[in-house]
Amino acid sequence: MGITRRDFLTRVGQAGGYSAAFLTMQGLGLLEAKAAPAVSISAAAGSGKGTKVVVLGGGIAGLVAAYELRALGYECTILEARERPGGRNWTVRGGDKVAFLDGTAQSCTWDQGHYQNFGPARLPSIHPTILGYCKKLGVELQVEVNMSRSAYLQNDNANGGKPAVMREVVNDTRGHVSELLSKSIHQGALDQDLSKEDRDRMLGFLRTYGPLDEAGKYNGSDRAGYARTAGAGDQTGVLNQPIDMHTLLDESFWQGMLFDEQFDMQATMFQPVGGMDRIPYAFAKALGDAVKYDSPVTEIRKSPKGVTVTYKQKGSTKTIEADYCICTMPLTLLRSTPNDFSAPYKKVIDECTYASAYKIAWESRRFWEQDYNIYGGLEFVTTGCSPIWFPSAGLFSDRGVLVSGYTDESNSPFGKLTVQEKLAESRKSIERLHPGHGKELEKPMYVSWGKMQYNEGSWIRSYGPGQQRAGARSAQPGQVQPAASARTAVNPGYETLIQPDGRIIFAGDHVSHIVAWQEGAALSALRAVGQVADQVKAAKLANGADKAISA
Repeated sequence: MGITRRDFLTRVGQAGGYSAAFLTMQGLGLLEAKAAPAVSISAAAGSGKGTKVVVLGGGIAGLVAAYELRALGYECTILEARERPGGRNWTVRGGDKVAFLDGTAQSCTWDQGHYQNFGPARLPSIHPTILGYCKKLGVELQVEVNMSRSAYLQNDNANGGKPAVMREVVNDTRGHVSELLSKSIHQGALDQDLSKEDRDRMLGFLRTYGPLDEAGKYNGSDRAGYARTAGAGDQTGVLNQPIDMHTLLDESFWQGMLFDEQFDMQATMFQPVGGMDRIPYAFAKALGDAVKYDSPVTEIRKSPKGVTVTYKQKGSTKTIEADYCICTMPLTLLRSTPNDFSAPYKKVIDECTYASAYKIAWESRRFWEQDYNIYGGLEFVTTGCSPIWFPSAGLFSDRGVLVSGYTDESNSPFGKLTVQEKLAESRKSIERLHPGHGKELEKPMYVSWGKMQYNEGSWIRSYGPGQQRAGARSAQPGQVQPAASARTAVNPGYETLIQPDGRIIFAGDHVSHIVAWQEGAALSALRAVGQVADQVKAAKLANGADKAISA
């Protein structure tokens, strides 16, 4: 009896996991191997001449919007509350200060050349828009090592808490699952689903994919690594003994194993040389005095001719009149900013919720490279601060900055700990994976975006009760996404935000389906510029019609 393509893919996924199904779908031409390029703005050069636009917020969305508006001839001003561009795109270096809303502050004392991106820290190759701006603005990129098979996975409640190497876990799991499926085929369990020809082909596939011996057994593989590597003379390689399936199931390592199988986490990943903030500073250099720093917005009002925005600058209250406004401010800030938005927009702003992502970074000897052969990538612990994230820059140098803990701490027990208790938990996670090396961690820096002025949150979680956000980013970094159909949601709040409120147009990653990524922010900005251009074009046509009638 034959088998449908859908059933075949389902069984491949059950047998070999997401990676096997993904590769099979690509091979059959059922899945695009790259993201589609962004649609360009449909407006003529110079079409914005004589029109003034104020952009609220100098993060990636605001910078992209202003850059494109100026290219079309618009007169454009960015109001940025901070003394730097970038918003959440923030790289901390020695000498920088981290101040929280409650008045507490930290000073960074890392060695010269060391840094940490406390906001976005990687650029997927499937994000052509932001990568295109890097090329256009001359931002040099280097590879970001997102995963390493030498990295460790650990669970306090399994295997005595002893960590396991990623390559062993991944390949031993695949081998055991392949052996089980091979046995099922030999025992006739799939005779009703596969033809004899397809059964033979599947067995051949499993022997390679497992890999299995001729008897259909998994006895280990060089893919899972060596207890002793081969050398000169009579030193032959000795394979690791396979981890038994019961232990693998007990340890529940699936999130870490499949992390880089997510569409937006697959190789190749990139990062700017010297820090992620090279991107906003390149935009700022191109925009020049169009960016007004230290200018927090205090009021947003519609006017007969457009929009009036009030802001503070060096202690003085100022206003700016514009024909249009692109608002990229986080909704958490708009909630406390006086405005006269229409009722549906106010409802979304009042009812939305944001995550509070945190990162804890330490300076240390590069023990992960020097003692464990780990160069970049992530490690995962099932309990405690996770993931651990090793730097991809400065490889082979003596010291570096690593992250131990990056996730959403809002509404979690971790979020209720003191800063010192959080640092202790962070150090403890390193000890779980690499005993004895927790004491090498120095000069900690802790950033939580829910505590940061002018943000008060990292990325949107919902647009109101029962309206979990759409998007390709897990609310918990390091967790594997569910199937696309499982995260489809009806979001009337989102549908409201993507429409202009008169001459006020919203942009930012929260106005995209790529939440928490710079690509989402950039694409939303391009869309907003297109909406401004459409309104300007419509106004000119209407004005021309009025003149024709009066004539």
